[in-house]
Amino acid sequence: METHASGTRDAAAAETRRRPALPERPLLTTPRRLLPHEFLAAERERLARQPRLGLAGMLLVLPVAVGLAFAIGGPEQSLLILGPLSTFALPAIAMIAFWWNDWPGSSLRAPLAGLLDTLLVVVGAVVLTMLGQLVVGRVDLRGIFDATAGAGHPTTFPATLPLAGATFVAMLQLTLVSEGWPLRHFSRLPAGVAALAVAWAIALAGYLLLIDSHPPVGQGLHDRTGPVPGAAFGAWLVSVGVWQVCFFVALRGWPFADIGRRWLRLTAGNVAVLGGGWLTYLALRHLSSWQTATISAVGGSVIAAALLVGMLFEGWPASRLPPVRGRLLTLASIAVVSGVLYLLLAAYADSVNWTKAKAEEWVSYVGLNAIGAGVILHVAVGRRWPFSQEAKAAPREALDR
Repeated sequence: METHASGTRDAAAAETRRRPALPERPLLTTPRRLLPHEFLAAERERLARQPRLGLAGMLLVLPVAVGLAFAIGGPEQSLLILGPLSTFALPAIAMIAFWWNDWPGSSLRAPLAGLLDTLLVVVGAVVLTMLGQLVVGRVDLRGIFDATAGAGHPTTFPATLPLAGATFVAMLQLTLVSEGWPLRHFSRLPAGVAALAVAWAIALAGYLLLIDSHPPVGQGLHDRTGPVPGAAFGAWLVSVGVWQVCFFVALRGWPFADIGRRWLRLTAGNVAVLGGGWLTYLALRHLSSWQTATISAVGGSVIAAALLVGMLFEGWPASRLPPVRGRLLTLASIAVVSGVLYLLLAAYADSVNWTKAKAEEWVSYVGLNAIGAGVILHVAVGRRWPFSQEAKAAPREALDR
């Protein structure tokens, strides 16, 4: 009997070790009826504290946004230097937040946890930017950190932005829309690295196959011929990003999350997001005659608003309404916030004397990178420290186990 019991325990332990460290799909887009009780309890506690929790979070989100928007010699220099770096940082943030569940910071107490994760994001951003430089020209550290480096030093703005943006969009598509399948069968650390590698490979293939770029001679950048200018590719990426964030963050995967069969759910979600993004770009570019820079600027404001409404404030006050009315109010809130945000940012940008960049490029950068990165870092990586009880507990167990 003892031998049998020991064998049973060993078999159970082996089964536990074989069990994937991540659930079948992200908790963010899992229907509420399938969510674990501890997750629902934590969510109820947070929602009961909204909007105070979101307003308190703005005290940390705003300094990050202002720093990214203005810290290096004003708005233009910040855009030229921090724009590529922060865009390459976004896939690393997504890996730590959605795949690693804040590791390695999760092994420490706040605020050291957030500081360690942020340091890892910074290192990842520099490494990915160097790889981006290698694709568009050659590695040159001075070109990364000095927008006025001069001839022979390949600067990263705007040459690396199509590759950086495509990496982040591919990362979100794989992580949220495609539910990480099939990588979620692996443990969280190798799965996250694999997801980042796959996203980079997709972005690299898209860049090499599509991008048309003819930089001035002497900048150390490759001249390449392709069917799509970088600005148009970027505007299409932002259009796809709007669909990703609105449906898979603000609306938590609705209406696709309720489809039972995975192959049908993933097919419907991918077709809707990629097709919807494509149609949105075509409608704005060719029917409304918007410039690509305007599409990116408006789209960046919509994405920032969706993250503020859906992630920082968790849908408040729509989260207290029945599902249909709540979703309508969420979309209406995103429309209002994005409109106000775009008008304010555009009004300021139009008052600046731009020499190397455009006003709408800065508006897009502030929405996508400055505000977007600030929200994700505070909510998904920092776990709302110091305003959340969950952020004070350490070491934290991964929610996605």
